[in-house]
Amino acid sequence: MSDVKGSESSLFPTYARYPVALVKGQGSWLWDDKGTKYLDFMCGLAVTNLGHAPQKIKEALVKQLDELWHVSNLFHIPNQEEAARLLTDNSCADAVFFCNSGAEANEAAIKLARRYHQKVLGNGRYEIITFTNSFHGRTLATLTATGQDKVKEGFSPLPEGFRYAPLNDEAALEAAITDQTAAIMIETVQAEGGVHPVEPAFMQFAAKLCEKHGILLIVDEIQTGMGRTGKLFGFEHYGIEPDIFTLAKGLGSGFPVGAMLAKGKLREAFSAGSHGSTFGGTPIATAVVKATVETIVGDRVADQAAQAGEYLVGQLRTSLAGNPFVKEVRGKGLLIGIECVQPVGDLITEARERGLLVVTAGPNVIRLLPNLLVTNEEIDQAVGILSALLAEQTAAAQ
Repeated sequence: MSDVKGSESSLFPTYARYPVALVKGQGSWLWDDKGTKYLDFMCGLAVTNLGHAPQKIKEALVKQLDELWHVSNLFHIPNQEEAARLLTDNSCADAVFFCNSGAEANEAAIKLARRYHQKVLGNGRYEIITFTNSFHGRTLATLTATGQDKVKEGFSPLPEGFRYAPLNDEAALEAAITDQTAAIMIETVQAEGGVHPVEPAFMQFAAKLCEKHGILLIVDEIQTGMGRTGKLFGFEHYGIEPDIFTLAKGLGSGFPVGAMLAKGKLREAFSAGSHGSTFGGTPIATAVVKATVETIVGDRVADQAAQAGEYLVGQLRTSLAGNPFVKEVRGKGLLIGIECVQPVGDLITEARERGLLVVTAGPNVIRLLPNLLVTNEEIDQAVGILSALLAEQTAAAQ
């Protein structure tokens, strides 16, 4: 074997990385290794909901780093118990399983749904219904649950037990139910799939179908949870209570952590030895979760996100009114999509070169994910850059 490795990166090329190395962040702002400053309307893909390096979270993390990093889930971990209690006290859930990511949280939800039907109810059900254009993760089970073919290419054979229905189509959803259906799994906003909020009537219909047929309702709150939509959890907009819901991204303010939460009737399905995670719910991770939840709840951050989201959408709709390149501005809270009539990849690049970081949600949608404490002045600055770019795009096409 040759000793010469050349100049090629030692990383797998699984990401189409931007030509930028970010080295510092504070609040809504990031700096690269050349000193260039960026207004961050990506938040690490809806992760840094409290902005970069929030002081309360930093203090909790530093304190825990001086005390204990890792033991094992064979021991009681006080931080884990306290973080779980905070989550159940502020939701409809009764029990929490901590893991490391959103994909693992969704994997746990799928396993819990199957095991509840098979080991507790004894009916053998295993199928999960999800929706076209959904996104649930990159493990084999969660990419199979995802309603987008592009993430599945080259990974066959995929696990069986998943069926798909178009979002907001009541008849199609009802037709997808069989005597093997264990759960319906849904996002309140299809973020990766183009920023499509679920219609209220459809969510209510899905919840009633679950009740009628003895099916579990799983809500994927990986991107929509922790205040992002203007409520602590996205399902609160719909007046429903899921049997299971999942969290990650904003749950740890940038520290990797996920959680699967469920109603008390499901406890029995996850008995000792049925599921586990070496790094799930470590003292460090749950110290961060505690501080994050305490801050979001105590400072009413979701309410601030709702107000900022209304302002952002209003400013966008005003500034982009009459622009033929723009098809629609939509979303909930501070999860906003600008749908355009053509692909927006070049606009994402141009925005970055002008100091604004945004991301796509499918080829034609610009997705905006500012932190939940973003100021009106920062919103105005972002809208100014985007409206100028989109006006130039229209002028160039004429």
